[in-house]
Amino acid sequence: MNAVLIALLVLPLVGAALTLAPVFGADPAAADRRALRFGSAVTGAVLVLTVVLAAGFDHDEPARMQATTDVSWIPAIGVRLHLGVDGVSLPLIVLTSLLTFLCALYSERRLPSGDGVPSARSFVGLFLLLEVGMLATFAVLDLLLFFLAFEIVLIPMYFLIARWGSGAKVPAANRFILYTLLGSAVMLLGFLLVGVRAGTFDMQALAAAHGSGLSHSTQVIAALAIMVGLAVKAPAWPLHSWLPDAHTAAPTVGSVLLAGVLLKMGTYGLVRVLLPVVPDGTTTLAPYLGAFAAVGIVYGSLACLALARPGAKGDLKRLIAYSSVGHMGFVLLGIASLTPVGVNGALFANIAHGLITGLLFFVVGALKDRYGTADLDTLSGATGAALYGRAPRLGALLAFAAVASLGLPGLAGFWGELLAMFGAFDPADGLSRPAFVTYMVLAGLGTLLTAAYLLIVVKRVCMGDPKQPAPVAELADLRPYEAVSWTPLAALTLLAGLWPALLLGLSDPAVKHLLGGG
Repeated sequence: MNAVLIALLVLPLVGAALTLAPVFGADPAAADRRALRFGSAVTGAVLVLTVVLAAGFDHDEPARMQATTDVSWIPAIGVRLHLGVDGVSLPLIVLTSLLTFLCALYSERRLPSGDGVPSARSFVGLFLLLEVGMLATFAVLDLLLFFLAFEIVLIPMYFLIARWGSGAKVPAANRFILYTLLGSAVMLLGFLLVGVRAGTFDMQALAAAHGSGLSHSTQVIAALAIMVGLAVKAPAWPLHSWLPDAHTAAPTVGSVLLAGVLLKMGTYGLVRVLLPVVPDGTTTLAPYLGAFAAVGIVYGSLACLALARPGAKGDLKRLIAYSSVGHMGFVLLGIASLTPVGVNGALFANIAHGLITGLLFFVVGALKDRYGTADLDTLSGATGAALYGRAPRLGALLAFAAVASLGLPGLAGFWGELLAMFGAFDPADGLSRPAFVTYMVLAGLGTLLTAAYLLIVVKRVCMGDPKQPAPVAELADLRPYEAVSWTPLAALTLLAGLWPALLLGLSDPAVKHLLGGG
């Protein structure tokens, strides 16, 4: 299985390199078509390998690192090419492979336009390089390799926004790269401090030591640096301000991967690195992380309410971006509780958010393509956009994704937020229970505000009088390529909601192992 994991990383890397070679023909139009089909084929092969990896995973021992490779890479500084998966990383690798493949399929029929873009080969090459970085982030077990994989995704995403985006795309891309690079630089300082003081950058060895050999002050300083760097990517309030602009400007597939995978890289790093490597420093800073998470939940919901009201000229993509700030707040709150229940809830909410918000961005991107805008006032008009009457399948999918996002029981969005609040209700020893109960109450208020703004969006976009004049003469309903790209996300949202043990059975032993110094 270690060969399968290596192939997962090598295949898209080779694919990205091949897009630079003149192998797609001389005719530009034909070359673009072949390049897009090539991108779907490579990401499809990666998805198949991921399924093989998941099928070969020993589900009886999800806490054990499996499919491992551990060889010396840079002996001078002790960096090793160390790869592996466990119950924490496997679901994220599967989610990444799935979303990337669905985005590649969607792009075959709906390649985003861009000013001065030379060809689809550039798009596919950047897309595959982005997949390499995302998958590697969840597979590497060396701090410096983690930093390298963390950084690989920045350049492809920057160009996807700056060249294939819309609106104020260049300023949005610049803000994205500036925030994330600065956050990564701070995170690297924390990694170097841990590696130098502990004598190794190996994440498994550091987790097994569970902070022994690192003084309390060293752990606090390292935890602060690592937490700030990862919180930028998460994104945690108040380090989130790059996200709404990036989502608003990004093409549809860029928004899907940004919300579905890139945000998870930050929260995954908190679980994989912060909890087991510097436990004392994490315990010291956990109340502050919980406070920022609770404020982020309420802030994100209030921002969405302001965008959803009539006359606010709220952009639907921007609204979903702010909703991500709130939803990821639940993830951060679960992690801050330092309990198995809370961390399991955070990991479940990670996957649920990737599925649901990915579907939301797909649907809203399709609406923007049809209407030429994602402005909520323009879409809804005087009586409502009436999607139920004009494009019933599209309206039903939007409503389904919205009620899943607000945490309706039976759908994926419910379990993660519930478990995160349970974790805050009874936090780990050494944390202030009154403070965390306060955070839980604020999170509960956030769930009510979330339901309010999402139901307003459904009312304004899905309901209304279909006989009233619409911004477009004819609104196409769900197209076949859209159904192929979106149906797996809707089905998995339902499956995860009805069978939460599918994910919790993997993560729970691994989380207990990490919290106990595994």
